[in-house]
Amino acid sequence: MARSGETFAKRQREKARQEKQAAKRAKRLSKDDEDVETDEGPDLDALMEEFRIISEQHAAGDLPTEEFEERRDQILVQLGVE
Repeated sequence: MARSGETFAKRQREKARQEKQAAKRAKRLSKDDEDVETDEGPDLDALMEEFRIISEQHAAGDLPTEEFEERRDQILVQLGVE
């Protein structure tokens, strides 16, 4: 049978552990909220317009294939597709 002092100490450690977890959780949630508010993400319309322009330039022969593919890949990465 456990002594009451040992049981009390165990409860205190468990309580401290739970409080620490709650503090970490609150800090993590507040950090996530700040990130969401400040992170606007890429301008989808501008990226799509840039893609349209480079596609037209490539089709017209004004933009070499290598440069077109490089710029296209950059746009896709910014859109989160690739």
